[in-house]
Amino acid sequence: MPYLYILQCADNTYYTGSTVGSLEKRLYEHSNGIGADYTMKRLPVKLIYSEFFENVKEAFYREKQIQGWSHAKKNALIEGNFDLLVKKRVVEKTE
Repeated sequence: MPYLYILQCADNTYYTGSTVGSLEKRLYEHSNGIGADYTMKRLPVKLIYSEFFENVKEAFYREKQIQGWSHAKKNALIEGNFDLLVKKRVVEKTE
């Protein structure tokens, strides 16, 4: 089951990733320093957002899309502020 997920790190940064397996197992790995170099140096981490996908290509595409977003735009997604999310998308396209 593919997932896109966002973790909040101890330094208040976000880590965006995807997994084809268990989301709980992946969170366990990150929380125990075996998930990624980025999160290993910023423990503890907390799962703050996830999306389920039917196939891994969609989850990976979404991961790469969100990784390119600003912290503020990720906040809008996490908070479900879709009006702000759309406004930021328009601004980013014109820059």
